[in-house]
Amino acid sequence: MDAFFFYPWLFPLFVTIFGLIIGSFLNVVIYRLPQMMTLAWKQDFAETFPEYEIPITDKPVTLSRPHSFCPHCHHPIRPWHNIPVISWLFLRGKCAYCQEKISARYPLIELVSATASCVIALHTGMTLYTAALLLFTFAVIAAAMIDLDTMLLPDSITLPLMWGGILLSLAGLSPMSLDSAVIGAIAGYLSLWSVYWIFKLLTKKEGMGYGDFKLFAALGAWMGWQMLPIIIFIASIIGIMFGVTFLLMKKDDINQGFPFGPSLAIAGWLCLIWGADILNWYSLILTGTGG
Repeated sequence: MDAFFFYPWLFPLFVTIFGLIIGSFLNVVIYRLPQMMTLAWKQDFAETFPEYEIPITDKPVTLSRPHSFCPHCHHPIRPWHNIPVISWLFLRGKCAYCQEKISARYPLIELVSATASCVIALHTGMTLYTAALLLFTFAVIAAAMIDLDTMLLPDSITLPLMWGGILLSLAGLSPMSLDSAVIGAIAGYLSLWSVYWIFKLLTKKEGMGYGDFKLFAALGAWMGWQMLPIIIFIASIIGIMFGVTFLLMKKDDINQGFPFGPSLAIAGWLCLIWGADILNWYSLILTGTGG
């Protein structure tokens, strides 16, 4: 630990490498957690309605079993082929066995995880709060990518994230007071829940899912109710950009929905790191006292 004090650059470097390694694990979470959820739903349905006799052919899968394998040929990936970013570059983005292309999203997620970890280390230094922010970052990366792939935000991510924000304030490790965290969680959930039902009553359509309510509640628990308007404003701008891009890519089906979770995750992370600066900048604009 003393080395971090004598060499200040060592801690950000360590955290960046750690984020790179965790990014590799996040790829596993993003790929397997929806499969685990689907299997659990099928098992619950089969137990509740045995008269339908639904065959469950899915193989049991966990975050640790089976070992990593190629999604094309299913050959187990050797440890030296699974080094974050480096292995993908060395293999030129192809499987070492079947030579099929491996998506660039895997090293990109690793790089996003590493970059975000480095930013946090530089921003908050070597504190317990930094460790909490890293956990928050890894959780929202996984949630955003799962939502992007499946239009689902797992309760196994959003609910612990919400309770984690409240417990962090309760323990006095967060700059947010416990009152602000609790009210933020309540306000975050109820605000999007209200928008959902108003939109549904007016259009007879569902504008968002319940996972969005829980993710917004988690962001409120981490940042307090005061930050929620800024988060939803930034998320809306990001969502519009995502929506336009999605429509351009899906011209054949413009009625197909797109997830709002990634926009909330990005906006929430930005506000968690630079929320005070954003609020100050926003206040200057409103009062007209800037520049």
